[in-house]
This record gives sequence, structure tokens and C-alpha cells, in this order.
Amino acid sequence: SVLKMSHHMNSSTLPTSHPPDHQHPSTTASGHGHDMMMMAMTFHFSCENVPLLFSGLTINSPGEMAGAFVAVFFLAMFYEGLKIARECLLRKSQVSIRYNSMPVPGPNGTILMETHKTVGQQMLSLPHLLQTVLHIIQVVVSYFLMLIFMTYNGYLCIAVAAGAGTGYFFFSWKKAVVVDITEHCH
Repeated sequence: SVLKMSHHMNSSTLPTSHPPDHQHPSTTASGHGHDMMMMAMTFHFSCENVPLLFSGLTINSPGEMAGAFVAVFFLAMFYEGLKIARECLLRKSQVSIRYNSMPVPGPNGTILMETHKTVGQQMLSLPHLLQTVLHIIQVVVSYFLMLIFMTYNGYLCIAVAAGAGTGYFFFSWKKAVVVDITEHCH
């Protein structure tokens, strides 16, 4: 009886015309009557039945995969650009700058003065509101990219990595590098 039920469940979940795909519906999820989609948990390079973020968005051909690759590539580039844009906007919106000097021991018993710059911005301001909205967009895009990578589709994973790398290359050179001349190497 158990063997017969196991055979019945396997034959109802797998297509009979070709080998198992990377995704196949199961009968129910925890007895609640909802259809559940099983996805591959290993990397694969398939162009058929590849879900992409939303239930109605499924890749079923090499052409659709090429289009998805380009879209995901630019989404990852956008994410990298957004990170740098937020940093630039933050630097431009800094309103209160304070300099604090403190004595630190130097070589041969001398005393050096280190100066630290402290900056801030006002909570109820347009720049802070803009930063908040951009942060929300950045978080949503980062989760989209994570979910795309979790399809384990090799083409889409390459698109995420290549887009992030290209975006970093194009946008990160604008990133400010702070060099503290009082910093010592020990």
C-alpha cells in the first residue's frame, strides 16, 4: 500500500513524456490545497521553465533567457550605481560639521594632536527623506537580485555577478577615499 502510494505520488508529480525538469508541481502543500513549485537546489543552465521573481514571469526559450540576462545585468548595475549615488548625496547633504582634536602619544614621548571630523544631517529634511526612499529602493533591488541568484540558474547568476562587477567598475571610481594622514602603521 505504501509502495503503491509512493508510486502514485511520483507519477502524478513528474511529467511522463521527458525526464524530470527543474521544477514540478506537487499535489498539495501541507494539506492546505495550495500548489507548490519545487525548484532545483543545484546550479543548472536551463532555458525552460525558469521562474523569474513573479508567478507569471517564466523563461521558456533561449531568446527569453537572453532578454532576462540583459535585464538582470542592468538591474545589478543599477544596484551598484544606487549605492554610490546614495553615498554622494549623503556627502552633499551633510549640514553640521564638527572638528574634535585630541592629544595622542607620539614617538619619543612627544604629543601629537589628532583631528577628527564629525558630520551629521537633520532628520526632518528633504535630503534625509530622499536618502530614506533611495534606501528602500536599494533594499528591494538587493532582495530581487538575491532571489534571482537563488533560482540557481547559471545564466542568471552570471548576469547578477557580471552586472554587479560592471556597475562597481563604472561607478565606484567616484567613491570618495578618505586618507587620514595622522594614521600610523605599527
